[in-house]
Amino acid sequence: MLAQYFSKFRAADPGRLHFAAHSHHPWPDATEGAHARYWSDSVVLADRKWDRIFAETIPKAQRHVARLLNLSDARQVAFAPNTHEFVARIYSCFDPGKPLRVLTGASEFHSFRRQTRRLQESGRLVVEEIPGPPWHTFTERFVAAERASSWDLVWLSHVFFDSAFLVEDLEAICAAAPAKALVCIDGYHAFCALPVDLGRIHRRAFYLAGGYKYAMSGEGVCFLAVPPGCDLRPADTGWFASFDTLSVAPGEAVGYADDAFRFWGATFDASGLYRFNAAMDWLASTVVTVADIHRHSVAMQKHFLDGLLRLALRELAPGHLVPPAGVRRGNFLAFDVDHAEELHRRLAAQKVIIDRRDRRLRFGFGVYHDELEVGRLVDAVARSLK
Repeated sequence: MLAQYFSKFRAADPGRLHFAAHSHHPWPDATEGAHARYWSDSVVLADRKWDRIFAETIPKAQRHVARLLNLSDARQVAFAPNTHEFVARIYSCFDPGKPLRVLTGASEFHSFRRQTRRLQESGRLVVEEIPGPPWHTFTERFVAAERASSWDLVWLSHVFFDSAFLVEDLEAICAAAPAKALVCIDGYHAFCALPVDLGRIHRRAFYLAGGYKYAMSGEGVCFLAVPPGCDLRPADTGWFASFDTLSVAPGEAVGYADDAFRFWGATFDASGLYRFNAAMDWLASTVVTVADIHRHSVAMQKHFLDGLLRLALRELAPGHLVPPAGVRRGNFLAFDVDHAEELHRRLAAQKVIIDRRDRRLRFGFGVYHDELEVGRLVDAVARSLK
């Protein structure tokens, strides 16, 4: 689709079959110059580089996120090096002296799941996890659980990291949450992978994602869309959270910015923001939309599945697909298989780059793929598993 814009990635290892767009998405050529500009700004501007970062780079990145998610105010976007930083900061908004009731999915990514289970282990949390299957009733079951108890935090992935299952009715999820609850949607596997319109829920829910996957920007550039008017005071707070007041004498109370800066941390490596802006500028210049990207991924998935059917491989038969065919998913395919570790090793020996999550092999499809490359993948799978 847009393979020619990834020429340096492809030329670096022509034999590599990279189908892990859902994990570490390759960087488009346009990000190389941006990365170099960060180095140049650091050398030429030195201390004054932060003036440019705060006046130009951050606002531009905020506008990109707001445009892609249909947010009403770009200033409500905070950035951090990783999503775990936001997980910790959101948990710190609650009174540590009171038990916290958390409703979540059973397929949350480790950045949330590990931290949550550790806090649960310490006695701070009461947690209920709603399993994905049966897939066609997930939203109904999750909404029923929301209404059944007085939750403090509702946390759910938009697209499940271990299956690509897509939660379609976020409005229903937000509407069913108790009024006092914070609602947080982990959109990492949805952002820049499929169209996301938060226009009707962004005043109710936090939404977080980042650049490592489909935003094609690499590490260090994650974001949190904060509901307008949010006045929470995270106890886990960095000095950027009141950046505008740094030049005045501190008061008795700890101050916070009126916008999303209240959720910022402290000094960080801004190179990811440079790459993110370059990737989003480039994508806009191609006139390819996120909806186009999702349609392309679905088409490549079908091409791959059709190839597997012709091979009649027992390990990657349609019955191993999770969720099953016909259920809407994001931009990767997950197969639940026996001996997944061994199959992953055999595929890697054919220079097929995918990843494994326990029993599941994940194959991801992105804008740098075409039918020819998917055909090469099918051939490599045949050599590996027959």
